[in-house]
Amino acid sequence: MADHALRGVGLGSKTFEDEQGIEFAERQVLGFDCPNGHHFEVTFAIEADLPTSWECKKCGKEAVRSDGVVGEEKEVKPQRTHWDMLRERRSIPELEDIFQEQLSKKRESDVEY
Repeated sequence: MADHALRGVGLGSKTFEDEQGIEFAERQVLGFDCPNGHHFEVTFAIEADLPTSWECKKCGKEAVRSDGVVGEEKEVKPQRTHWDMLRERRSIPELEDIFQEQLSKKRESDVEY
């Protein structure tokens, strides 16, 4: 048993195979600049879809590509308010009727005090 042991090697940490006969994928390096002036590079495969922004490795802010390529603006939907959702379910005349009912209930409850 002791003859077959590999000393000083953690499990799964290294492979003892050589790199002969292995064809690595072609790569490209893309530079990014963050608003704080940091510049860094990220390596991508040639066939990868390249991002237009990447999180800065030093400060965490969103960095843009150094080559000036800008992504398409995403259409931002306005946030739906409570009133918008209410208007999807009720018409203005219905809302006026409900309001008058609630107002009369409130007035009746105030008289009791």
